[in-house]
Amino acid sequence: MVLGLYPFADVAADGAPRLDATAEEELVRVERAAALALGPRAPEPPGTLFLTTRRVIWIGEGGKGYAVDFIAVSLHAVSRDPEAYPSPCIYTQIETEAGSDEESDESDSEINGEIEVSKVTEMRIIPSDPGQLDGLFEAFSLCAELNPDPNAESDEENGWVHGDEGDEDMTDGSDAEFSDVNPIGQTDDRDITHAVVELQINDQRFQDAEEADEESNRNWH
Repeated sequence: MVLGLYPFADVAADGAPRLDATAEEELVRVERAAALALGPRAPEPPGTLFLTTRRVIWIGEGGKGYAVDFIAVSLHAVSRDPEAYPSPCIYTQIETEAGSDEESDESDSEINGEIEVSKVTEMRIIPSDPGQLDGLFEAFSLCAELNPDPNAESDEENGWVHGDEGDEDMTDGSDAEFSDVNPIGQTDDRDITHAVVELQINDQRFQDAEEADEESNRNWH
């Protein structure tokens, strides 16, 4: 897995990117005349966008390009609000190797006016035809589903729902005491009936005891 945006120049003679056959990478969608804006920078001149089953690849003039693995695209959305960005676009957030560094900032992605690609955390794809946005978003979503975040599955497996450590702390090793207890809200009808009968028996015994005491008092007097 590669985190972050990276330069891409592996382009065939026809201008298309060379895909990774060993990873069974396939082309999903091509969007021509699409501009690319990295972070707060002005958009690059329009190039061609390629969405594959593994990556987002953009190739501009002279074969200069960028790519990001879908596994590193943490968010993608359609943006049509001119207050958020002047042009309708697909907005994406990118997870980087420095993503966990609190001091990391978008302004750090430029050094002496040159962009440091691996630190870019936001990318906008601006199609020349805004009518293509919905279709582009659907293709993005499809490719993202093909590349689920492995960390999400790991977090779920290690969560408190599946962990045993919390259960041991709660029971102090006395699991046998709770082995026959029904879950909350799932009381068995037979248990209810048994409890009612037992209550009635105890109640009858209590009444019999009272009557015996009264009879004893009368005999005493």
